[in-house]
Amino acid sequence: MPRVVSRDGGSVTAEFAVVLPAVLAVVALAVGAVGASSQSVRLADAAAVAARQTARGDAASVPGTLAALAPGAVSRSSVDGAVVCLSLARPVSLGPLSGVVTLHARSCAPSAGR
Repeated sequence: MPRVVSRDGGSVTAEFAVVLPAVLAVVALAVGAVGASSQSVRLADAAAVAARQTARGDAASVPGTLAALAPGAVSRSSVDGAVVCLSLARPVSLGPLSGVVTLHARSCAPSAGR
């Protein structure tokens, strides 16, 4: 009886070798997106706290608050009538995304009796 030789031998290994890097890249991007999202939420929280502090006249404590909640964030405040707004910008600090993507957050609060 003649022996049948399959020409598909090793094709699964080759397909796996091609697909594995793509799957790892997708997983890495997903983990990076989740990390950047959590940093964005923390930056928005820091902007809200700092805006409230500035609005109630406690602007001297804002640098300490930002150092604790959003290290490396650059702030800019503006007053528009009875509303104080604070904008923050901070580069993402997460592996290969570090310094490539910059996060922005803005929060406003009514000024206290001004």
